[in-house]
Amino acid sequence: MSQRVAAIDCGTNSLRLLIADVDPVRHTLEDVERRMEIVRLGQGVDATGRLAPEALERTFRALTEYAGDINSASTAAVRMVATSATRDASNSDEFARGVQDILGVPPEVISGGEEARLSFTGATAELSGNGVVRATADRPLPPYLVVDIGGGSTEFVLGVGTGPVEEADLAAISVDIGCVRLTERHLHADPPSSAEVLAARDDIDQALDDVAAAVPVASARTLVGLAGSVTTVTAIALGLPVYDPRRTHHARVSAANVHRVTTQLLGQSREERAKIGSLHPGRVDVIGAGALILERVMERFGFGEVVTSEHDILDGIAWSIARDA
Repeated sequence: MSQRVAAIDCGTNSLRLLIADVDPVRHTLEDVERRMEIVRLGQGVDATGRLAPEALERTFRALTEYAGDINSASTAAVRMVATSATRDASNSDEFARGVQDILGVPPEVISGGEEARLSFTGATAELSGNGVVRATADRPLPPYLVVDIGGGSTEFVLGVGTGPVEEADLAAISVDIGCVRLTERHLHADPPSSAEVLAARDDIDQALDDVAAAVPVASARTLVGLAGSVTTVTAIALGLPVYDPRRTHHARVSAANVHRVTTQLLGQSREERAKIGSLHPGRVDVIGAGALILERVMERFGFGEVVTSEHDILDGIAWSIARDA
């Protein structure tokens, strides 16, 4: 039986809402509404260890709008998950109180393992169908390495993805490289200097050493890329005049095209990037770092292409509500 649920994902850079009708028996998830706002909750957290007042204000303002949509849609359950920025902040209690006042439910500051499980579920539920994976020319095959490039961290999750996914079925690691964090640490010039890009690359490569030690990446047959950096790189690689998730969802982008787009973005000024029609204004200053993470992952681990998914942790949250109801 279908259930209408509301899932909210609060990351370092963006705040996203999914209202969906989920049927666990038929294994279907149908969108009612998707929204995304760039609130940059993690602004300055890497340097100060605290959520900035202006970042909290932006986030609460967007959440208030989301609460109106949720009430209008008559949802049966709501779950809000908060990830990297709130894990790192010393004043996370201020954030939690504000969320409770607006939504009536507290935010769940989840562990890296739970974040990995939700991301993997959301990304692979459609690829594997009802637990049956058929070897066809157009279906990406497991095991899947799901890479979720966020603002403050990037999650790597390896699993088969056939049927319900539990943490114990996965090999996963979260590392502190993300498009906002790397931009704030390294990419200051406009456009970034060669030295800055090299420093960011070194930072990524050190994190990938940890990934290689924790996850048997070589066993993966398909790389699945999630979140705004990956979907934006995909839109640019496809030459889309405006962003269109129907075109980017499950698109395959070669390593050569990822390298081409990354080189383009890191070589452009902020003004030049802002003219890209498929690039959300809130990602203009951080997309170069996000693209660089994707490029380094593909080069380091030898993936010839990435399968882009518009469905990610947000969809995993929705599935979790329906499963637990």
